Amino acid sequence: MFEALSERLEGVFRRLRGLGRVTEAHADEVLREVRLALLEADVHSQVVREFVGRVRERAVGVEVSRALNPGQQVVKIVFEELTAILGSKAVPLRVAPKPPTVIMLAGLQGSGKTTAAAKLALHLKGKGKQPLLVAADMRRPAAVEQLVLLGRQAGVPVVAREGMGAVEVAREGMREAERLARDVVVVDTAGRLHVDEEMMAEAAAIRDAVRPIETLLVCDAMTGQDAVNVATAFLDRVDYTGIVLTKLDGDARGGAALSIAHVSGRPVKFASQGEGLDTLETFHPDRMAQRILGMGDMLTLIEKAESAFEEDERARMEEKLLKASFTLEDFLEQMRGLRKMGPLQSLLGMIPGAGAQLKGLEIDERDLGRAEAIICSMTPAERRDPSIIGGGRRARISLGSGTSTGDVNGLVRQFDQARKMMRAMTGGGIPGVPALKGPGGQAGRARAKDRHKPGKQHGKGKKRRR
Repeated sequence: MFEALSERLEGVFRRLRGLGRVTEAHADEVLREVRLALLEADVHSQVVREFVGRVRERAVGVEVSRALNPGQQVVKIVFEELTAILGSKAVPLRVAPKPPTVIMLAGLQGSGKTTAAAKLALHLKGKGKQPLLVAADMRRPAAVEQLVLLGRQAGVPVVAREGMGAVEVAREGMREAERLARDVVVVDTAGRLHVDEEMMAEAAAIRDAVRPIETLLVCDAMTGQDAVNVATAFLDRVDYTGIVLTKLDGDARGGAALSIAHVSGRPVKFASQGEGLDTLETFHPDRMAQRILGMGDMLTLIEKAESAFEEDERARMEEKLLKASFTLEDFLEQMRGLRKMGPLQSLLGMIPGAGAQLKGLEIDERDLGRAEAIICSMTPAERRDPSIIGGGRRARISLGSGTSTGDVNGLVRQFDQARKMMRAMTGGGIPGVPALKGPGGQAGRARAKDRHKPGKQHGKGKKRRR
């Protein structure tokens, strides 16, 4: 979502490289571009004005330090101010002193509220909670049926009643939570295509009936400037405690995400990137600022990997890599874990520098599906030793996987190249690449570490020791 903004900001900061000092003229030129980039991204004008003012005040007169040049120091200032606009720090959900903890979702129709309710329930279930979903959206056709279906997918029970009003369903949900000994209740409420009095009155009545400890506004990040107006209207009538941003994987400009927390004064607690029920993430302002500035988000990537792969599984795979005994069966297992982590395009955006390197590259998620089908069509012996796959076996595998023999050849060839690379790395066989184990391995790593230390540069005319 923030690709255009990231590209503009990267171009702006590039102009500051090599300067010994940031003057007022430099600051004015750079901040004029930053202001335009933010406004084009649909960031609220009030937020842009305050942001640019604070950055200018801190950036003018910045001189070269021992660690950072002026351009890097200005990026650091922009990062800190961007983090402050997004909410400074992650704010966890509050927990009721006496169960159940009631969480009510409010928002406009089409914002992804019902799906967000199921995602939140699954997220809490993964944290060891026992959630219950309450379908109190009695206005939108099929809203109740949708939540029942999503609850079944998430493995969470749903309270759904026909012929009742929304407030009565909400009260019934509270009674059911007590009967089933559920410690969290997530209440879905009705929305409209626009803010109106009837919707606000119903949301307020449900709030008064269930007394939620958290009232979360579900907001579509693709709605632009109007998201701020919606947030302000709901704040006046419902007084929500936090925000859930949905559709952050869309191709809109995304200014709502930068504006809504600052204007409303309420923290963004969750963000959703994708349609899967497992795509809800705790919102970290500093990590989002890193993504916007093209710095990646390795912490979230690591957390996703930890949730997708068990600790003993990671240790076993690491040992296989070190011993160069990685097989197609292991590759299949890793690939399935990778798919659990979310869309590939989103994952690549979390790797520092990957956005610029892979600009314009379309990642086809179907390639993983084809690779999985090919490996699943192999016998255990073929997965362990692809070298035995001859012409007849290749034809059988392609027929069983619904792919071509060329696809089978390509997968086997790529896997063989990757395995050769791993063998070379573990044995120190690639010139300039330290070995991962074996004689000289530790020394190789130490030399590599020294080569990448700031200030460790070879003088002109000096030969590098090989």
